[in-house]
Amino acid sequence: MDEETFVRIINLLAERYGVQAPIHLDNPDPFRVLVGTILSHRTRDEMTDLAFSRLFSKYKNAEEIARAPLNDIIRLIKPVGFYRQKAKRIKEVAKLILKHYNGQVPRSREVLIELPGVGYKTADIVLSVAYGEPVVAVDTHVDAVSKRLGIAKWNAKYEDTRKSIEKITPLHMRRIVNSILVKFGREICRKPRPRCEMCPITAYCEWYKSRRQEVKTKN
Repeated sequence: MDEETFVRIINLLAERYGVQAPIHLDNPDPFRVLVGTILSHRTRDEMTDLAFSRLFSKYKNAEEIARAPLNDIIRLIKPVGFYRQKAKRIKEVAKLILKHYNGQVPRSREVLIELPGVGYKTADIVLSVAYGEPVVAVDTHVDAVSKRLGIAKWNAKYEDTRKSIEKITPLHMRRIVNSILVKFGREICRKPRPRCEMCPITAYCEWYKSRRQEVKTKN
């Protein structure tokens, strides 16, 4: 797929979903973006936003969260999945940032992924949302959509998938790709069962074309 086609797809989906980020990512503060992303793991945006709002309505920054009682953090973020584990990670991350980075979230991908609970996706969201870096974070939805569209190979790992998407995404659009494809993946291009009958971009989808060809061959 070339850049022109992918831009057309993103624009079509942007008209459908908009480009507004969820509450937990709609803030330029790097620490809040980091915590919001940790909270979002395997959790719907509505629940993540609720837990995020509850946590930061009481504790404003890394210093306050580092000092907060663990049980209080657990109570505040209870709407999200794996809340006990996430509470421990958030408190530990806050302490490490204060101890080793003067209270500032690192701007280095390599350093970010050394923090507990932070993988490539979380690091890339922090870099993109908080620091304005032109990177595309790849979660399970972005991964599935990009592979069905034929942008990345089916066996591609995180880094290869990310690079394949970035190669055909203009720099100024990279910050919105994750949000748009996540929304599309949750509603239509689901993993493992996509809702192709209501998909607005089947004309560009290699997976859809191959499935239609399979049906024709069988008939």
